[in-house]
Amino acid sequence: MGKLSCQIGDLSLKNPLIMASGTYGFGEIYSKFYDPSLVGGISSKGLTYPPKEGNEGIRIWETPSGIMNSIGLENPGLKTFIQEIYPQMRKLDTALILNLGGNCMEDYLEGVALLNDLDIDILELNISCPNVKEGGLAFGLKAESARAITQEVVQISRHPVMVKLSPNGDSVADLAQACQEAGAAALSLVNTFQAMAIDVDKRQAVFDNIYAGLSGPAIYPIALRMVHQVVQAVDIPVVGIGGVSSARDVLGMIMAGAQAVQIGTGNLVRPGLVPEILRDLEAYMDREGLTSLDEIRGIL
Repeated sequence: MGKLSCQIGDLSLKNPLIMASGTYGFGEIYSKFYDPSLVGGISSKGLTYPPKEGNEGIRIWETPSGIMNSIGLENPGLKTFIQEIYPQMRKLDTALILNLGGNCMEDYLEGVALLNDLDIDILELNISCPNVKEGGLAFGLKAESARAITQEVVQISRHPVMVKLSPNGDSVADLAQACQEAGAAALSLVNTFQAMAIDVDKRQAVFDNIYAGLSGPAIYPIALRMVHQVVQAVDIPVVGIGGVSSARDVLGMIMAGAQAVQIGTGNLVRPGLVPEILRDLEAYMDREGLTSLDEIRGIL
């Protein structure tokens, strides 16, 4: 492994760059810009047991230094993914992370049962989905509900479970500790921040659901703080997410203690971003005389 290699538990990555769920499709879209096997890992577009058509109305809205989205987990469903998409995705020479969502506990558990038959590296559990049996409150907003769903999934999953944390609920450190106690092998954070946009000309909310998720460089300093807090609170690997758009952002996340990072909105804005970041990371390592990212990881 090279000087940019890193570990998430027993999983070795060639570099710390993981493509975030929902921004990279299933890897095929970016092949026109560079070989997707260049990245350390790919977290799939969010998948659910039944297919979902997603939200109606406007789904993307640009903001200063970021975007808001209200996609609604549009996806073909796990059965179609397994039959038609997974075989091609598995051929990529990179870590394969499957992002799983659901609207009730049964959705998640049925999804995990299907994924148990696949050769994947990590199951990323998206607990920011609305729990329809609890009035639409997301599973990941309260430590006890996060603990409960994590425990149920870990018990039946044959793959390591990485829980993706929301920044919109209980103290993120409390959420992280609850998930660790429930058996999570790793944590990724943060998911998008709840936000709002108003079209002042039309005098109405931009999104049909009123609120949407904010991502992009605007959230990086807050995400960095939350990653640092979680690293201090748990003993399992942490993957940093939120506004990462340069090598300096990657290095900041690693210095805060992250084992790896996910890149999301940056891919949408600059499709050729990954090769640029890798070149800049290599140059930094050479300039600083570093042979491993471990030499700077968690220095704060």
